[in-house]
Amino acid sequence: MISKRIIPCLDVRNGRVVKGIQFENLKDVSSPAELAAFYSESGADELVFYDITASAEHRGLFTECLRKVARRVFIPLTVGGGINSLEDFDTVLKCGADKVSVNSCAVRNPGLIDEAARRYGSQCVVLSADVKRVDGQFHVFVRGGREDTGLDALKWIKEGIDRGAGEIVLNSMDTDGVKQGFDLPLLNAVCAFSPVPVIASGGAGCAQDFVTLFKQCPKVDAGLAASIFHFGEVRISEVKQLMKQNGIPVREVI
Repeated sequence: MISKRIIPCLDVRNGRVVKGIQFENLKDVSSPAELAAFYSESGADELVFYDITASAEHRGLFTECLRKVARRVFIPLTVGGGINSLEDFDTVLKCGADKVSVNSCAVRNPGLIDEAARRYGSQCVVLSADVKRVDGQFHVFVRGGREDTGLDALKWIKEGIDRGAGEIVLNSMDTDGVKQGFDLPLLNAVCAFSPVPVIASGGAGCAQDFVTLFKQCPKVDAGLAASIFHFGEVRISEVKQLMKQNGIPVREVI
């Protein structure tokens, strides 16, 4: 049975890791490179690096910051933020990323998913979706959660998969930073049709939330979290030990 993955997320602004609640009130956390190295040594299965203001500020990603992170980790690294072209894919991969995440740019130019999948392979293309309930419907938001596209999230994610995305990072804006558990209804709705791995993001508040996630959404492949790991509220080893005790397959911390 394939092990479930635990993935810390580095939300980076101006070269520093930050974290907020529902995409607002961001607080400074740490140096990206130092924190990445800590997670790599602490049993994280992968790492996600997002330059969270690159799209909103209409600029490229901080490549030097990314290079410093890539040099310090020995686990798969997914990078996103400010990815607008195949040239950006090439730049990020040459900086040390293993996978590239697209969000706002893919909404503006869905064909980028097709082009990137053809050139680099679907396994390299991650579709990240920031999703929030609007009048009872799941909507896709872009520009760091600032703009409601009006797109039906389930239809958009399915289109992204059909175009070649090899993995989905599904971030619930309703639960992000609230620490009351993952958005299980949203996750199950996507897992019901997705043939590619789905990563749950937004809402983890304790180790038990990961157990609940994988028990109630068995098709979810990984759980992603930020603040509970950043502020030392929960250790990755603690999460994995509890998962193992509950019969959930997991790569053990050495």
